[in-house]
Amino acid sequence: MNFNRVVIKVGSALVAPDAKGCSGKYLLAIARFITQCHQAGKEVILVSSGSVAAGRKLIQHGSPVPSIPTKQAMAAVGQMQMMANWQRFFDVPCSQLLITHGDLKDRQRYINIKNTLRILLENHVIPVVNENDTVATDELKVGDNDNLAALVALVSEADRLLILSDVDGVFDKDPRSHSDARMLPEISDITPQIYAMAGGTKNHIATGGMQTKIQAAEKAVENGIDTYIVNGSKSEVFDRLFRGENPGTHFIARQGASRARKHWLKHTLKSDGQLLVDPGAVKAVSEKGASLLPSGILTVKGEFVAGASLEIVNQDNGEVIAKGICQYSHRDLQQIKGQKSDQIYNLLGFCPSKVVIHRDDMVVLVKTGDNKG
Repeated sequence: MNFNRVVIKVGSALVAPDAKGCSGKYLLAIARFITQCHQAGKEVILVSSGSVAAGRKLIQHGSPVPSIPTKQAMAAVGQMQMMANWQRFFDVPCSQLLITHGDLKDRQRYINIKNTLRILLENHVIPVVNENDTVATDELKVGDNDNLAALVALVSEADRLLILSDVDGVFDKDPRSHSDARMLPEISDITPQIYAMAGGTKNHIATGGMQTKIQAAEKAVENGIDTYIVNGSKSEVFDRLFRGENPGTHFIARQGASRARKHWLKHTLKSDGQLLVDPGAVKAVSEKGASLLPSGILTVKGEFVAGASLEIVNQDNGEVIAKGICQYSHRDLQQIKGQKSDQIYNLLGFCPSKVVIHRDDMVVLVKTGDNKG
């Protein structure tokens, strides 16, 4: 398994296959695979559908297509069922993260989600992510958990996305209607023709079809994340995945996830300000690959919010040595610059992070002396 961090999206058809509540019918094999990943030193984030399907039998409704308020009520009761169902398969703790599209568009909340996922993984907790159906509106909804999984893969800097469904992969025509349909084992370029091969879902408890899975794959591969669509209802699929084989359709990333992120930070993301740092911070960042601490900051230039992209500048010669995503606003940095990390809470009354720019959110431009990275 040539990945370090994987996001696994599990569809409603696997969580609640008969739409009568949560089931372990397919989840046992998935949980065993996740446990194997942990034992191999891999990090796993779950994006689980199924809260609406899990709560469907507990909320009265008279239509195969319930209203949004009814679905939100189903989700409210179904979340408890779904989380309890997942937790029973693991010896390690699970955690629940409910996210809306608005959370991912807001810089501060984006950083908060990123930090939360980072700390959960560091503490060997399995994050279970779902769209916050109980409060989301049409304007806020990501729309389906396939696309949510892709966004979570970007936020968490995963290097693999697995989309588990009740289909084997992408076919050149609908296999339910054409006996000669052929599965595509690899897709290197997502063209309009690929989308044309995908129809909508025929499963009344699912929110997305093959088109949303391809949309998710496109988001992921553009950011260097290899993506697989596989049949999660077949236990042998996970044996093959663990052996490094491809049991479904592999969407090939255009470049490595780390390289894609570094390119985005260096060339695409506009800088909102600068942090002038002392020689100790220059050495820590450029030579040791360390995070930037508040103690090394001498001057804050610009006005910006948490989540902004900043340049890290060597105060002695004005050279930009790195660029990264800042955890604090300019106002907060003015108060904590030059201070030890353990003083942040005393100075601000809160402490979202003990580092100003985490090394995972940074690209080093100058490694040593005048050598360019």
